[in-house]
Formats: sequence, C-alpha cells, structure tokens
Amino acid sequence: MPLLTSKLLSPLPYHRAVVDLLKDTEPELWRWASSSEVLSEHSQAIRMELLKTSYRLDAEGHPEIIARCESVAQRLGVTAPVTLYQAGGDQLNASLFHLPGEAHIVFTGPILTVLKGDELEAILAHELAHYLLWSIDGGSYQIADRLLMSAVNDPRAAYSHSQTVRKFRLYTEIFADRGALVGSGELAASVAALVKAETGVSEVNAASYLRQADEIFSDQSIITKGFHHPELFVRARALRLWSEGDDQLDSWLTETIEGPLELDELDLVGQSRVSKLTRQFLANLLQPKWFSSETVLAHARLMFVDFVPSSKVDDGLVSQLAETLKACDKAMREYFCYLLLDFAAIDPDLEDLPLAAALEWSQRLELSEQFEPLVVKELGINKRQLGKLKKDAANLLEKASQV
Repeated sequence: MPLLTSKLLSPLPYHRAVVDLLKDTEPELWRWASSSEVLSEHSQAIRMELLKTSYRLDAEGHPEIIARCESVAQRLGVTAPVTLYQAGGDQLNASLFHLPGEAHIVFTGPILTVLKGDELEAILAHELAHYLLWSIDGGSYQIADRLLMSAVNDPRAAYSHSQTVRKFRLYTEIFADRGALVGSGELAASVAALVKAETGVSEVNAASYLRQADEIFSDQSIITKGFHHPELFVRARALRLWSEGDDQLDSWLTETIEGPLELDELDLVGQSRVSKLTRQFLANLLQPKWFSSETVLAHARLMFVDFVPSSKVDDGLVSQLAETLKACDKAMREYFCYLLLDFAAIDPDLEDLPLAAALEWSQRLELSEQFEPLVVKELGINKRQLGKLKKDAANLLEKASQV
C-alpha cells in the first residue's frame, strides 16, 4: 500500500463542482453564509447542550482515548482543540460537531468497547476528517453544506436540491473514510471499524469483507441508494481502491454514487452539466452559415442569451456527447431528440435543410431510432417522405455548404 498522508486528502470532484456552482450562481447567499456572525451563531448553545446531554471524556479519566485522539489529530494535521463525549443510546455511532476553531466528537452506544486499538483511531480519524474538510479553503465545503441544507429545508425546495444534498454528503463520507485510513494507517482497521459500527459484530475479518464487497461488484454495476452514507460494501471497496491508488477510482465512484444522467433525477450539478452539453450541442448543430438565420439564432438565444454558433464542428465533443447519451435514460435522449426537432422546424424559410441536418445529427448521436418516429408524429411527414429526405440529406447539405 502506498504511503498515505494528510496531503493526499482533498475534496472530491463533486465537492468542488458544488462549491464552484454555488459561488457562481448564489453569490449573495454565499457571502451571507460566509459571514463570521453566521459561522459563530449558536456555538455557545451547542457547547452547553453537549455538556448537559453527554459525559465529557478528559485526560484524567480516559488517558488512552485522549492520547489516541491527539496522535490521530497530528497525523491529519488538525490543530484545533478536540473534545470527546459519550452520549446515551444503544446504536453504535460517532458524530462531529464542528464549531469555529473547535472539534467536538460525540460517541453513542458501546462503540468505545467494541472498537479496539487501530479501529478506535480509525473512527476518531473519520470524525476529524469531517472537521478537516469543513476547514479547507476557508470553510467553503461547510458553507456549501449549510446552504444546501437551508435550501432543502425550505418549502419551495426542488427535487434537485435534495439530490444535491444527498450526493454531497455521500461524497463527504467517502472523504472521511479516507481520513480514517490516513489517521489510523491501517486499511484493515479502517474497514473493520466501518463494519463494526454498522453491524455491531464484535469480531471482523477485514480482508474477508473486502472480498465480499468485490464479489458484489463482480458482475454488475451498482448505484448507491444511501441518503447520508453509501452502503457499507461501497465504502469498503472505495477505501481499498483509494489505498491502492487505482486509476479507475474516480470514474467508478461517479458511476456508483451519481449514476448516469437521468432527466427527472438531476441534481444541481447534473442540471449545470446538461445545460453546458445543450449549449455545446447547439453551437455545433448551428455551425453552418446557412443555419444561422435570424429566426434560428433568436430561438437559441431564448435558452442562452449570449449564444454564438461554433466556428467549426468539434468532432471530439460529438463523440463524447454520443457516449454520454448511450448511458443516459430514455427521457434524456428524448430531450436531445426534441432539441433537434425544434431547430429542424423553427424557420420554414430554410425548407428541408434543417431537417436534413437533424437526421444526420441523429445518426451521429445514435438517436435515429427515437428521433425518426418523432419526425413522423410531430411534423406530419410520412415514412416515404422521410426515407427520401434521409437519402438526399448528404447532397442537400453539401450543396448548402458551398453557397
């Protein structure tokens, strides 16, 4: 296993995408959430509540766990004071309360007796990794989490907000699991701590559970159904792949946590991605000079006010879009079919040229099977007329390009 240090701990691409999106689209809210007044609000009340509802673990009464916590904090580069508590309840768990410049970790259930040695360091490191993430880049990732939770708790919240919160928090657990490995230095201990906390079993063979996780993924792709945490087998496998420096880890995580683009399941990042793909697609579709009529461009600018067609077709983008659409659901592919149909019919002065172009594009994007029935249905063209236009499309477009 390569040497893993705190320098390797960085926010995941999804974290960065959400932060960039919120800063760009909600600058006023971002400034408000970043203010010192908001960041320090309720801090004293939280401290007092923790003292009222739990037992504080100090060095005098619990020297071993305090010493382990100090060692873990040093490995992770966390310099803030850390306070530990034991709360009531039966469920094995640990959670972090992040206050400005302070980390408070609360244990529930008999977790401190179930976890042993390096496993205990792994659970401490997991929680301190949450603190570390919330401290990176001036607290940007905690601010993003706070804004997302405020949005999802608003009665006006859209489904995309809850999906964004969900994925943001799933990736946060992946980050914290990596912190557990860095803080404990042991993959087996980190996996065992996860399994014990989830199941309550007193003895865990980490290598056996990692094989179990690999077996689950051996013959199928899986998209996590978790809301706050990915499934245990996802987390264990993700941690092993990270410990091995697997080149396919990022793409595997994207497939497992985010899944393909589905029109009715989009989060904020997915909406932004589809918007970007739409703009790029239209810029290429409308690249021919004959296609850039005032009517067509006015229609494109209803979607993107500063829309400008590309100077030439980007073949790499076309191939990438085709691959993306293969993995998308039927509704997303149909959305792109209707984009083609819309611009094929928006300017009747262009006669058959836009539809001829749309037919060729549907072939390039492997959408013909869905697009052609829509042409017959929506434009009132019979199959014989459609067949003739398909046959003549290349010649029509070649002649138009020479004018």
